[in-house]
Amino acid sequence: MKVIQLHSETLKAKKALEAVLEKLKKGDRATQGYIFAKYSPKMLGTCRQYIRDMQNAEEVMLSGFLKIYTKIASYSGKGNFEGWMRRIMVNECISFLRKKNNMHFVDDDAFFESQEEELIDTSAQVSALQRLIDGLREDYRVVFNLYVVEEYKHKEIAAMLGITESASKTRFKRAKEKIQAQYSLLSKNKGIS
Repeated sequence: MKVIQLHSETLKAKKALEAVLEKLKKGDRATQGYIFAKYSPKMLGTCRQYIRDMQNAEEVMLSGFLKIYTKIASYSGKGNFEGWMRRIMVNECISFLRKKNNMHFVDDDAFFESQEEELIDTSAQVSALQRLIDGLREDYRVVFNLYVVEEYKHKEIAAMLGITESASKTRFKRAKEKIQAQYSLLSKNKGIS
């Protein structure tokens, strides 16, 4: 009985989403407001993972929503709508970082080995981890987020960023090592566990 009820609820939710998407495709302002209100906190979180400055992250998120509204006809209905929006946000973040020239991808490994990261001091475990990620070089942070959070493969990341697959793997490995080393040091100094 529960399986039938769950299936019925899933069908209702799918039909409701389809109705919302149809209104969105027609440019209905109220529906745009509804989509923004429902998804903006998650999409801002996505943008914030890539862009340190909150004001810039908000601007990129708004740009992403504009793209969602104008490109909604390209959403085929296959796959998760929220995932489709998230992908747009990630692409907007990467475009923003490229335009601002904050993100440079250099294949010279010696360059990356010589760079030292600042140790960010904080007391909360999650906050400490986010700050350590924020403290990474732009290229490390982007690759780390694309691999860990967005679950892209290194081949996909390489294609998105215009680097080699090996360069993507190297940046991820170094980002992970830096985060682990700094978190370990924070844990010892502040008693974070």
